[in-house]
This record gives sequence, C-alpha cells and structure tokens, in this order.
Amino acid sequence: MQIALPVSLPDDASFDAFFPHAGVAASVSALQRGLAAPPLRAFLHGPAGSGRTHLLQACCLEAEARAAPFVYLPLAELLAAPPEELLAGLEQCALVCLDDLDAISGEQAWEEAIFHLYNRLLESGASLLVAARLPPASLAVRLPDLRSRLQALLVLPLALPDDESLPGALVLRAHRRGMTLDQEVARYILSRAPRGMTELIALLDVLDARSLAAGRRLSIPFVREALDWQT
Repeated sequence: MQIALPVSLPDDASFDAFFPHAGVAASVSALQRGLAAPPLRAFLHGPAGSGRTHLLQACCLEAEARAAPFVYLPLAELLAAPPEELLAGLEQCALVCLDDLDAISGEQAWEEAIFHLYNRLLESGASLLVAARLPPASLAVRLPDLRSRLQALLVLPLALPDDESLPGALVLRAHRRGMTLDQEVARYILSRAPRGMTELIALLDVLDARSLAAGRRLSIPFVREALDWQT
C-alpha cells in the first residue's frame, strides 16, 4: 500500500505519457531497467521542464502496479514538516522518491534526516530515487556524509526537448488526453506558444475544452481562433 501522505499522483504521470526524446532516452531506459531489477538507487537532474517530477511519479505508478509500497515526497512543498517525523519508517517502502532536493540543501535538520534515511534504505534493500535541478556534485549540501552518499547514486541527466522533439512530445500529450493533434498543427502551436512543457500542457487544456464545446477538431484555423492568435 502507498504510505498515507498528503500527496497524490496524477493519472497521466506514466512512462507511456512521457516522450523519450534524445535528451532523456538513456536515462529513461536506465530507470526502467532498474525498476525491473531492484534495488534502483539513482539521482535525476535537469532544468525545469525536463521531466524530473513526471519520471519520479511514473516510477511510483510502476511500483503501485506491482503492489509494491512506495512514497513520493515533493520536498519543496514539505519544508514546514519536521523531517525526522516525515521520513520515519520509510525504509518499509520498496521505493522512496525524493523530489526537489535543492529545496532542503543547506538545511541541517533535513540533511541529517535524509542521510539517516539513506542508510536505513541501504539496510532494508529499498530503492531510492532523488531529483534536483543540479547534479549531486553541484548541490549546496553542507553535510559531507550526505554529499558522498548522493554522489554514489547512479546519476541520470535530463535535458529539455529540442526543436525537433517538441512536436512529437506535444502530439503524445494530446493523444493521451483523447485529442487528435497532427504534426502540422503541433508545429503551428509551437511557433507561437511558450516552449515550456508546463505552459504547453496548460494550453492543451484550453484547446481541449474549447474544441469539445465547439464540436470542432484541432485544425490550424480553429487553434488560431480559440487562442485569439491574429496571425
């Protein structure tokens, strides 16, 4: 069973909904291999929009499908919680995912609690996945023992999709929502919309609602009209 915490996983945060472009393909493959032959202990790093959170949550959904106990903790949202209490007993999980490790870097109580959790997970044989913007060697972690533990993890870099990959990523996300979006329309959207995946997904929400309301498919004229793009 999932550990009871005030964090829920979105249904679409799966490997199937993640476009494995060249900048992430090797890391995604490494994650999937590790999940199939645990324990997996890895550190994902990349800029905002590179898919760190999506992949951590995808690993959790894989664990859930196998009825393996797991926990996902977005540390940036949990800073007010007492770390020792929050992390107590997590060695009972098969998989522990710690997102946004940058948020606790330099916080003594958090660093010590994560260090002790790391050691308990090693003893229990559990899998550990950590994610942050920067690789472990570049984080502002002050506790030397925690820094060395993080650097011992399998380091998996994630890059943003390039211009050639973005249309495919957008088409995939649209398809997962039951929307029909062809490459030509995707390229039109990308020529005018913000390039971040968060912004693009929000834009898909708008297009989905407006196409359903109007009973129209996602053509370039409809997208132009729905988003009030003049050219």
